[in-house]
Amino acid sequence: SQSDQQILSSQLECVQSIKDGVLEEATCSESDRVALFPLQGSAETHTQSALKLLQVETQTLYNKGDSEDLYVTNILYEREVTKREVTGAEVTELVWKLCLAHSASYETADLFMTLVFELRHLSLEALRALWQRSSFKCRDNWQPLIDALPSCATEACVVLMKDLIASGEVEEDKIEYFFWSFSFIPNPTSGMIESLAPLLKSPRASQSCFLGVTTLVHRFCSAHSSCDTVPAVQSVMRTLGKFLRGNCTVQDSEHLSKMQLVLKAIGNAGLAAALLAPALSSCASLRSHPTAIRLAAVHAFRRVPCSVTVSRVLPRGT
Repeated sequence: SQSDQQILSSQLECVQSIKDGVLEEATCSESDRVALFPLQGSAETHTQSALKLLQVETQTLYNKGDSEDLYVTNILYEREVTKREVTGAEVTELVWKLCLAHSASYETADLFMTLVFELRHLSLEALRALWQRSSFKCRDNWQPLIDALPSCATEACVVLMKDLIASGEVEEDKIEYFFWSFSFIPNPTSGMIESLAPLLKSPRASQSCFLGVTTLVHRFCSAHSSCDTVPAVQSVMRTLGKFLRGNCTVQDSEHLSKMQLVLKAIGNAGLAAALLAPALSSCASLRSHPTAIRLAAVHAFRRVPCSVTVSRVLPRGT
């Protein structure tokens, strides 16, 4: 691509001087040559930097008692657990503060993170009441609550997002944002899946709906070995199975495209796809089906253990 060809050459050389295990001096020389536009020449930059040790201070001994507060952790963002009860009124006030804060300030970033963490402490009833009070738009049509909900990742937040999707109270691009966010929920619950399952039956269900919901199912099944016995998972797979109509017969190109999407979604669901193994086997084995459908049916087994269905994917002689 054009972006891949912009930097024609780049070179960095550094020389370090170390004495008794201490870096005394370091000098670096960097050159970059960049093509500006086709047939308009190039720009070249040269940068030189130097570091030199000025002094060594005597080692400062620390009190071993201070180390009791130190611990090893990863680099994920941490926040102190809120011990007090969070009220809907407080969160509403927080949304108002976000609206009044300057959009490109540290204050806004901190307020937004506080909003995300406080949403996690609210019940579904409190969240619904909060939406009634805080569904307003700030300057530039920004809705802080809409942007914060996908990062909340609690069952109550997911149910509220489902309510907003079903009611059409949010714009289409935000609905897509909601669906894709489901793929990143770290610990999905059966309640989340149960609340989202009916959305698959909607005639307006988009690709992101099918893929977002089934990716959530996959994450759930990865943490629960017997997920195929969970009613919510069974409900999702039953809905997807109805689209197959037994053996994936399609009438026209539009139906073909929808069938491919459904088969991709079934494969997305992971271990739960084993529930539809007989239908997938029929879809893959019928020679009268378009090759694209047969391949998509085979690929739907991609996350199912071989021990479960491998012998039933394709009968002998097909």
